[in-house]
Amino acid sequence: MAEKLADLVIQGDLVLGDRIVRKGLLTISRGKVQGLQSSGKPPAARQVIDASGSLVMPGFVDAHVHTFSPPGQCFTESTSAAAAGGVTTIIDHPFDQPSGVATAADMRKKIERIGDEALVDVALLGTVKADNLGEIVPLVKVGVCGFKMSLFHTDPVRFPRMPDSHLLQAFAMIAGTGLDAGVHAENDEIVQYLVKRYRDEDRTYPRAHCESRPPVAEVEAVLRALELAYATGVHLHIHHVSLARCFDFIQLYREQGVNVTAETCPHYLLLSEEDMDRLKGFGKINPPLREKGEQALLWQYLKEGYIDIVTSDDAAWPVSTKSKPSIFDNVSGAPGVQTLAPLLYSEGVARGRISVHDLCRLLSEGPARTFKLWPRKGSLLPGSDADVAIIDPKGEWTVRGEDMLEPAGWSPYSGMKLRGRVVTTVVRGELVYHQGKIVGRAGHGRFVAAARRRLRGRP
Repeated sequence: MAEKLADLVIQGDLVLGDRIVRKGLLTISRGKVQGLQSSGKPPAARQVIDASGSLVMPGFVDAHVHTFSPPGQCFTESTSAAAAGGVTTIIDHPFDQPSGVATAADMRKKIERIGDEALVDVALLGTVKADNLGEIVPLVKVGVCGFKMSLFHTDPVRFPRMPDSHLLQAFAMIAGTGLDAGVHAENDEIVQYLVKRYRDEDRTYPRAHCESRPPVAEVEAVLRALELAYATGVHLHIHHVSLARCFDFIQLYREQGVNVTAETCPHYLLLSEEDMDRLKGFGKINPPLREKGEQALLWQYLKEGYIDIVTSDDAAWPVSTKSKPSIFDNVSGAPGVQTLAPLLYSEGVARGRISVHDLCRLLSEGPARTFKLWPRKGSLLPGSDADVAIIDPKGEWTVRGEDMLEPAGWSPYSGMKLRGRVVTTVVRGELVYHQGKIVGRAGHGRFVAAARRRLRGRP
């Protein structure tokens, strides 16, 4: 009998949980991981990739992407950038132009776009507003992997503030679904008051953005969300945390039994408010860049496991929306899905701040577990989706805004020299990025629904 051919075999240093299998063999068939070998002759396959000397890692999951916040962008653009950065699954956030995704009907329309446009796989967060809490269960049935709400008022329709009274109700209802209730945690009253005061006093220089969103505004909002989670038993996820003090309180509530996860972002690890003078509107992000001393603390917390996930908070705004003379007239956010893994590898692993296993925890397993995609995503276990990122640890390159594949064409990290380059990205057994080029096709990406469980009654 003729030997059955595998679809793809990758030979390289396999990064598996707490160990690295040097010169290992990863066998892929029908879009799934078929098997792992520590040595020996490669199985017969239709395609073999010799990645000797490179790290073969579970594909990265960027759990914080805003494809449709900037007007006119599509999944093809955000997922092409993802593929170039080794990201095999994005979790797209629900605050799309013009009105957000807060109903099951709107979510179905968004899912249809994935099959037409995406190169990598896409999971979706939903949102709920004060007047439509009844959409929580329908959104769960559609397959959302969690919910996101804001304690800060960004847009009255697309991204409104959830009043505390309704937030408590939403937390209680989401608790019964087993999914997470995520929050953008900033105190609305403090920030709105300070922004108005700074505007009235004509203090509109770049660092005014940081000064008008002081640490207390974030810390207080995180504490409020933690206490509501304590009261309802919901799995709370806190997005884009910028301060070590927030993680101190998160850890305290974990010790009291609260199921809470949290993320930080490369801009809080690598940039500070001092960079605002150079970046101006291009450094405007919410929460804002913080004092330089926060960076060392956040790196330490990454290493110690207090931080569950690192995400990009990608929002590829056009240059025109970031170039206003007054910092307050610029939109908030920056592109980052393409540079997420390279930055964390270069500035974390290559510099000895974290291990390659920490990298897997923060970019693969952690987000997949948090958003109920594990073990289908974030793993190289047999039977999981064959999502792979191959990194050449010796590859050196410089970030250039014009090389970014999202239409914004800029990066806050432009000019940074990095060590470690993504050379190949595989999504369900198919190459989508290889040797500096997009080789996948729009429409290869699929919608990834969260693992379902029976819905419990309202607590």
